[in-house]
Amino acid sequence: MTTRLRRPPRARSPRIGLALAGGGPLGGIYEVGALLALADSVTGLDLCALDVYVGVSSGGFVAAGLANGMSPSQMYRLFIAEGRDAAMSPSLFMRPALGEFMRRASALPGLALQASVRYLRHPRSHGVGESLALLLRAIPTGLFDAGAIDRFLRELFAAPGRTNDFRTLGRPLFLVATKLDTGESTVFGAPGHDHVPISRAIEASSALPGLFPPVEIDGQHYVDGALNKTLHASLALQAGADLLLCVNPLVPFDAPRAQRQRGETLQRLDQGGLPLVLAQTFRAIIRSRMEAGMASYARHYPDADVLLFEPAREDGDMFFANIFSYAQRERLCALAFATTRSDLRRRAGTLREVLGRHGLALDDARLANDRRTVADALCDPRPLRALQRRRRSVTQTTRELTHALDHLERHLARLRRAPA
Repeated sequence: MTTRLRRPPRARSPRIGLALAGGGPLGGIYEVGALLALADSVTGLDLCALDVYVGVSSGGFVAAGLANGMSPSQMYRLFIAEGRDAAMSPSLFMRPALGEFMRRASALPGLALQASVRYLRHPRSHGVGESLALLLRAIPTGLFDAGAIDRFLRELFAAPGRTNDFRTLGRPLFLVATKLDTGESTVFGAPGHDHVPISRAIEASSALPGLFPPVEIDGQHYVDGALNKTLHASLALQAGADLLLCVNPLVPFDAPRAQRQRGETLQRLDQGGLPLVLAQTFRAIIRSRMEAGMASYARHYPDADVLLFEPAREDGDMFFANIFSYAQRERLCALAFATTRSDLRRRAGTLREVLGRHGLALDDARLANDRRTVADALCDPRPLRALQRRRRSVTQTTRELTHALDHLERHLARLRRAPA
C-alpha cells in the first residue's frame, strides 16, 4: 500500500522513519526478511541510520536492533540462521514462567478458604459455582517467562557500540505497550518513559496475554502494545518523518484467490476448524485497524509519504505457519525476502517517484534478477560501507567534541588566572 502525496520542495534533508508491527516470532522473522529486501533493493537506504523508529510487540525487537546499529544482515545471522553464529535459540520463547506458577499456586490455599467461608456463610446468595469462581484467580496469567527475553536483550545491547538506554541511543526509538489497568497505550522512549531499559520495554510490548504474564514497570503492569493499534505509526509522523516505511507481517488469508493463483486446496477456512477461524479473525481485526490508521495518516499528515509492505493475502505459507513457531525461520524469512522484492517490482513506477523525493532509488538491476536470494543480500558490501561511514562519522564527531572541550578548558583556565 502506498500513500501518494504531492509536497513542496524542502529546505532540509528528508527525514526517514520506520514502523514495525507485531506478530509473534513469525512477525519478527518476516520483518527481517522484508528489511533485507528493502536494504538490498533500495539504493541510498541505510536502515541503521534512520531518523525515527517505532516498534510494537515483536516489531519492537527488530526496531531496537536497527536503532542500535544492527543491520538486517546481522540480525539474520544472529537470530534466524541455523549454525554456530546464531545467538538465539527457539527455547528462549518457551521457558516456563515458573515464578508466576509458584505465586499463583501459593495463593490457592487462601483462595480455597475464602471460597469455603463465602459459601458456608451465604449458601443461598453465593452458590457453589459462584464461590468456587474465586479459585480462577489462581490460574497463571501467562505460560512462558518473558524475563528470559529481557535478560537476552540486556546482554545483546551491552556489546560495544550498543546501548540499553533510550537516552543514549542517539536517535528516537518508540516502543509501545498497553497499560493493563487502564487499557491505554504507553510509549516507552518518549519523555517520562525513557528511563526504562530498552530490553524491559520490549518485554512489556510483546507480553501477549495468556502466553506471557504482564510485565511490571514502576508499579504498573503492561501487556502487548498491539491491543490498541497495529502499527502506532503516527508516533514517527509526529516526530517529523517525511517518508515512513511500514511492515505489517499478518494479513487475512484470501482462500479463493489462493486456490485460483496457487492451487491451494482449502477454499473454506471453516474446514480447518477453530484454530484457522481464530487466526483469520485475529488477522482481519489487525488489518482493518491498520487500514483505518493509514487513512487517518493521509488526513492528518498530508506532507508525508507512507509506504506499507506486507505479505500477499493468497500466501498460504504465511497464513498456515504458527505465529509462535521458530522452527521454519530460514524458509519463512526467504519467503518474506521474495515477497517484498516482488512487491517492489509490481509498484516500481509509483515507488520511483516517492523514493526519489527522499533521495532514494530502486536498484532496477537487482530487482530484475529473479535468482537473487537472501544469501546474495547477506554478501552485499553496501551495508558494510555504510557501517564504515557511520564509524567515520562517529570518530569525526568525537574529535570535534574533544577539540571543543579542550578549547573550553583553556578558556576557563584563562578566566581563572585573570585578575578579579
